[in-house]
Amino acid sequence: MFDLLNVFFSFIVLAILLLVSVYIKQKVKLLQQLYLPESIIAGTIALFLGTEVLGAIALKINPNSDLINGLFPETMPQIWLQCPEVFINIVFAALFLGENIPNPKDIWRKTSPQVAFGQSLAWGQYVFGILTVSFILIPLFKIDPLAATLIEIGFEGGHGTAAGMAVTLDKLGFPEGGDLALGLATVGIITGIISGTWLIQWGQKQGYIQRENEAISNQEIDVKEETESIATQKALVMENVGIDLLSLNCGFTALAIALGWLILQGLLWLESISWGQNGLELIEAVPLFPMALIGGIIVQIMMNRWGLDYLIERRMQERIGGIAIDVVIITAIAGMDLTVLGNNLEVFISLSLIGIIWNIFAFVIIAPHIIPVHWFERGLGDMGQSMGVTATGILLIRMVDPGNKTAAFESFAYKQLFFEPIVGGGLFTAAAPVLIVQFGSIPVLLLTSALLIFWLVFGVINCQQIQKIQKLTTQTK
Repeated sequence: MFDLLNVFFSFIVLAILLLVSVYIKQKVKLLQQLYLPESIIAGTIALFLGTEVLGAIALKINPNSDLINGLFPETMPQIWLQCPEVFINIVFAALFLGENIPNPKDIWRKTSPQVAFGQSLAWGQYVFGILTVSFILIPLFKIDPLAATLIEIGFEGGHGTAAGMAVTLDKLGFPEGGDLALGLATVGIITGIISGTWLIQWGQKQGYIQRENEAISNQEIDVKEETESIATQKALVMENVGIDLLSLNCGFTALAIALGWLILQGLLWLESISWGQNGLELIEAVPLFPMALIGGIIVQIMMNRWGLDYLIERRMQERIGGIAIDVVIITAIAGMDLTVLGNNLEVFISLSLIGIIWNIFAFVIIAPHIIPVHWFERGLGDMGQSMGVTATGILLIRMVDPGNKTAAFESFAYKQLFFEPIVGGGLFTAAAPVLIVQFGSIPVLLLTSALLIFWLVFGVINCQQIQKIQKLTTQTK
């Protein structure tokens, strides 16, 4: 058990580590060129100063050394180990709070090409992950079949999802899965930025990058801007309520998590009285965070209907989610078991290579046939997201289209409405390990292969239809 003072100082140390990482990044140009987030640097520092590196070295030199637990008190790493599972719920709850959620039909019409490409990337990671694990890694290294889900968890989901899924993988008898997923997430971010930078240079030479501001017709997406009347309403509310804006928005985030918990409990109850009675337990291992995401969407929709959506400040939700994801990443990396990576190095390298090759192949070969307008700029953001986190995709979009002349950022943002609830940390990401345990790898391979084929075929047909409409529009003018 920990007292509150232990928890308090554990977070004090996390904040100091972040400050140190900011200083180090300012001094080391390589870290700046890699665009490595400070939270990853801070987590790495904590890892090296903890039991895994400093403690292991001290133990070899002197078993009685005071440094065998690293520089941190014994309770601090224990507190950090519990943080990813808790704070990942805040990240996903805040994801859509404060966002404008227009008519899904209108969004779909405008962002369907990127939805198709993003879904193809995700399902391909499952397909090639299962093929690699089932027919190569299991025969050679006797790895757990659940390793087939690690590419999608680590690459598409990133550090936050990897940390959140660690508990599920542990419950299902694959405790080393969380550390492997975190390692893959780190590889994904680094290789995503490096390969993205190289692809931008290649695209410039090939003439794929459009620098002029072309008309985007039906692909263009309007972004909601805060009007003066809404700003006035917010000011009046804050004056009358007398509550800090951050505190108010924390309340909405908490409400989203509470709704997510109620949804999860409802699903558990439904399972207990239906298919669960036959021993088929799918919901038991599903974590809370995808339900918190749904809870956030419900809160936002209800606030819109009641005309109170102005109370939710998107910038504040981004700050709340940003703090939470920093805590998740730092504590998850700090708690990594390096011996797991060392004992499964062949598996780790194999999955990393398969994920990298598939993502780059899909971008170069498939994206031009699915995304009809500015395929390079828009597809690059999806590739970046599929190799790290959403921030990696946004970073690459800003690098290739700093003036947002192609509206790639808007279409990328709205694509998440059809993407995040399913893969990249969504419902299927949470359910995939359970499905493999319950039904085996081959049925899940058939399911994911069918979904991959569906999105590829839909993407090509949809792209052709959009191009035909554009040609007819041009001829009419």
